[in-house]
Amino acid sequence: MTVNVELFLALLIIYQVKHFAADFLFQNVWMLQKSRAGWEFVLPLSTHCAIHSAFTLAIVLYVNPSLWWLAVVDLVTHFIMDRIKAGPRYMGRFSDMRSQAFWICFGFDQMVHHLTHIWICWYLATH
Repeated sequence: MTVNVELFLALLIIYQVKHFAADFLFQNVWMLQKSRAGWEFVLPLSTHCAIHSAFTLAIVLYVNPSLWWLAVVDLVTHFIMDRIKAGPRYMGRFSDMRSQAFWICFGFDQMVHHLTHIWICWYLATH
């Protein structure tokens, strides 16, 4: 397996910027309804995850269009992780920002997103 190290490192930086933009600049109060009970969370969370996926799709289409499906991987993993983090029956029950449990859940969520991005960058740099 050949690794394009320069591409891998560039993608890691690009994905940090992508994550910041999609999670903090482009996420709005309506999208934060992903913590709602029942099925009311689906549209806000899907919209938030679609923004992440759109950024990934743009990056992938530039680097290697045949790997377009990596945008779907980003969409699905982001959707599942954010629902687990925000869902009131899951990690979302730890909503007190003054508690250690809240920050552990927040950190775990961010770690999963970053590990997903690292894997996508690795895949793009080796295929």
